[in-house]
Amino acid sequence: MDGFKRRLNESVQLRLSIVLSLAILLVAGVAGGFAFVSAFDEALELQDNTLRQVAVLVERQNMTLKPSAVTTPIKDDDEESRVIVQYLADGAKASGNVDDGGPLPLPASLADGLSTLEVGGEPFRVLVKTLAGGERIAVAQETGARDQDARESAWRGLLPFLILLPVLLLVVADLVGKLFRPIALLAQEVDRRSEQDLHPMDEQHLPSEIRSFVRAINRLLERVARSMDSQRRFVADAAHELRSPLTALSLQAERLAAAELSEAARERLHPLQRGIERGKSLIDQLLALATAQSSPNRVPESISVHGMYRRVLEDLLPLAELKEIDIGVDGDQDQQVAISEQDLLAIVRNLVDNAIRYTPVGGRVDLSVNGGQGGVVLQVSDSGPGIAVEERERVFDPFYRCLGNEGTGSGLGLSIIRAIAERIGARIRLDYTDEARRRGLRVSVWLASQPVEASV
Repeated sequence: MDGFKRRLNESVQLRLSIVLSLAILLVAGVAGGFAFVSAFDEALELQDNTLRQVAVLVERQNMTLKPSAVTTPIKDDDEESRVIVQYLADGAKASGNVDDGGPLPLPASLADGLSTLEVGGEPFRVLVKTLAGGERIAVAQETGARDQDARESAWRGLLPFLILLPVLLLVVADLVGKLFRPIALLAQEVDRRSEQDLHPMDEQHLPSEIRSFVRAINRLLERVARSMDSQRRFVADAAHELRSPLTALSLQAERLAAAELSEAARERLHPLQRGIERGKSLIDQLLALATAQSSPNRVPESISVHGMYRRVLEDLLPLAELKEIDIGVDGDQDQQVAISEQDLLAIVRNLVDNAIRYTPVGGRVDLSVNGGQGGVVLQVSDSGPGIAVEERERVFDPFYRCLGNEGTGSGLGLSIIRAIAERIGARIRLDYTDEARRRGLRVSVWLASQPVEASV
């Protein structure tokens, strides 16, 4: 019950459906009661008219009414619905048994017109009429049969209404659901959007009652987009501004290293040079992240994965050799992917660079590509410490570094890869290379396999 109350308080659709259903039931109850009473009264009025017509027929035909003795039963005679016609004065000769077919013991003092009275212990509807010759006749019928016929007639008139009422409730529930369907579709559209998709929602197909709400959301999305663009420009501008002084510092450090220095000074110079190189690498990564998040309209091309692997390995092989890492491509079968060259280069370069940096000396890094269902799977596996399951979502945050990890990365590589993947609709999954020992990291990226023709 508490769950229903909570749903009732939270759901406008449920409240509207219940209120409309209750209103329909209330109106239907009142209307049905009125229709039943009206039909019942109309049926009784028709039966009273029948008594009047019988009296008129007796007068028109100058019929002579004689009390009949008890005879054999007549076929199709129904005692309950029988219409009795007699002279009012014959009531004094009645036996008192209303079921023997004889006259009814009606009082002679009855006034002309319709009346209901009890005769012989049973209620009768009696019409008294004075004929042109002065005789007074009575036309009577038991009210039980009359009331039963009237009720049956009223129920028959009410039956279509009772059948259509549940149909009306179902139609109302369906209409309310259809009226709220644009809101559900709008929610699904918002849920399907990526973090970078901030374009305005289409409001033309929406009802006017919620159009103002959607416009407010669009204005909010516009403000968020401007804020994010401002942050990206700040990061890009800051990285560009820092590039020049760091380049100058790097040149000064190189000149200083070429000069004659004492052994103590040279020992202090090496950490300075490494710090400058790390700063330059961080600035490059910041620029790459800002570029990946900017959502440029890059035209997909058909690119060889092995060709991109060779290009990245040529650039990063010195870093792998410095750590004596066995690095190479597994398998000879190449695959073509539909992606821009800049995006694929950023993905592969950051994957391989991370694998080399976090793999210990003498480790192993393997690159592979396989054709999957509806796409191509790029995989980069290493023999490093791996990433715990509980941290696999956090590692995509900028500058996040796993605890106890001695790698020298900037913490931006996976953030760049995710930003590109969200923009192009790719999928990423992290696993252990060795599941049994929970060691090593295998990064899998699903890309589209069919090349897309660029339109000029």
